[in-house]
Amino acid sequence: MTTESAASATSTTDAARRRTPLVALFAAQLCSLSGNAIALIAIPIIALTQTGSPLAAGVAGVFATVPLVIGGALGGVLVDRFGYRTSSIVADVASGLTVLAIPVLAATVGLHFGVLLALVFLGGLLDSPGDTAKTVLMPDLADLARVPLARAAGAQSAVQRTATMIGAGIAGALVAIAGPMPALLVDAAGFAVSAFLVVCFVPRRAAASLRQAQDGAVDTGDAASRGGFVAGIRFIARSPLLRSIVLLVTLTNAIDAAGMTVLKPVYATQVLGDPAMLGFMVGCFAAGALTGSAVFAAAGHRYSGRAVFALCFVLAGTPPYLAMALGAPVPVLLPVLVVSGLAAGALNPMIATAMYGVVPDGMRARVFGAMTAGVAASMPLGAFLGGLSVERFGLAPTMLVCAIAYLLLGSSPLVLRSFAGLAAARTPTGVRGANGSPV
Repeated sequence: MTTESAASATSTTDAARRRTPLVALFAAQLCSLSGNAIALIAIPIIALTQTGSPLAAGVAGVFATVPLVIGGALGGVLVDRFGYRTSSIVADVASGLTVLAIPVLAATVGLHFGVLLALVFLGGLLDSPGDTAKTVLMPDLADLARVPLARAAGAQSAVQRTATMIGAGIAGALVAIAGPMPALLVDAAGFAVSAFLVVCFVPRRAAASLRQAQDGAVDTGDAASRGGFVAGIRFIARSPLLRSIVLLVTLTNAIDAAGMTVLKPVYATQVLGDPAMLGFMVGCFAAGALTGSAVFAAAGHRYSGRAVFALCFVLAGTPPYLAMALGAPVPVLLPVLVVSGLAAGALNPMIATAMYGVVPDGMRARVFGAMTAGVAASMPLGAFLGGLSVERFGLAPTMLVCAIAYLLLGSSPLVLRSFAGLAAARTPTGVRGANGSPV
């Protein structure tokens, strides 16, 4: 072998070794988030099957979304304290055991609705820190792999969308064949695989170096790195862009929580006449979102800005609710969901890339955790009001109000100057350090 060939082989091996932790992280997210998507389909169906009440499904949605607020508030602090890798592993194992308890109890001593709510609450409480840990670990692994941050953020979003598509498809098929309980067994297995991948392929050495960086930031007296959850809140409050994003996503999340926990399950069950269709509805949206994320990762970040962001937001929410308000049949509804997903796929990468550019290392988990808590704060109320509105006013009027609200909210970046900061997603090439300079 020539010197040049040996050097080339060594370079190829080193590149593969550098990329392995990032690929393993994405694979772990694929498994854990696929499980979450399965639960997202199965739990409302279980609640509707047990009670037959849209309001009960809304109550289940409350118990599924309140933990996102608590987990976001406390999880970011815990993740920063105990480390990204450890937090991810512990959260996955605990979430898997919680999900597994639901079908086990149903098959043995029986599953009371109150016990179901308690397990849903506990599972949601554990999910948020695990998701935060994987999200904030990505920029450093991308830096290790020498992958541009905007591209890695797009790839991570594509993984998240793929997980939703796969999980929803699996859930739809299993609910149609065997019911919602067996679907939760697959959910628990996904968490187990996710924990295994992080244990085996995300090295302790990388996690240790990140921990040292965080501790170093604290030791130097950087006030921004102290204060726990409150520090994350203050950081967001000082940034006009982050404040605007939190407010917009908080309001639209209330609509989406009602849609996912009440409106879409009721539409699939009562209008389409097949609970399993919920899985395929979510899967079609996720398939479109996957394509949108992939397009953003490849080239879309060059066109990020207020106009694109607003257009994507409007298309992501208004058409599906309007179609369902008009009683769209399956051949019309599913393509609408694909198109809406295509627009939605670019939103998270745009937000994440802009955030990575302004949030320093050592603060990421706290800021992302605070943002998770903030944008999830309205979800329990949205889920409850969605169930109450369907019982009081009917499904179609509720859907129409959601479509109009999404149109107005999605258009707001066109008139709010604070969203101009989204243009920063066009050019980031690396992770920014605590002083704001590229690492």
